Amino acid sequence: MPSPPPGPHRADEDAARAVSGIVELLDVMWENARQTTAAARASTVQLRLMYVVERHPGIRMRALAHLLDAAAPSITRLCDRLEALGFLQRHPCADGGRELTLRLTAAGEAHLAGIRAGREESLSRAFDSMSSDSREALAAGLAALHLGITGTAGVPRQKNPA
Repeated sequence: MPSPPPGPHRADEDAARAVSGIVELLDVMWENARQTTAAARASTVQLRLMYVVERHPGIRMRALAHLLDAAAPSITRLCDRLEALGFLQRHPCADGGRELTLRLTAAGEAHLAGIRAGREESLSRAFDSMSSDSREALAAGLAALHLGITGTAGVPRQKNPA
């Protein structure tokens, strides 16, 4: 079957495929960094929860469940495990309600910092093999991709009139 002719649509598909391949490589790098930091290991789902709590210290469990699109019992179990690892603390809400707020402990913050350091070391080695122009182009492209992802989240993509 012949490939479609080159053009904007083909270039978009090629770029999406290339980014997808990079995401898969980054997944492997991130998992390697996660596996090599600290004796206590957190699962990928637990790390995702920790990243949200880090960005929103004092977040209520209900809001966390909403952000992670998870059921409250699942969030409770994840928090139980993270608290047992010493990475998370639960506190009663200041308004006296029954709800709890969440904060990372110093150990939780250090665990995330260790994971990030491993990731940054791996990326630095890869960047060192790139030319300055390539690094600048990558930075510009990633900034635009970030804006495209975060600026259009939930907005359906319109088809090109052809």
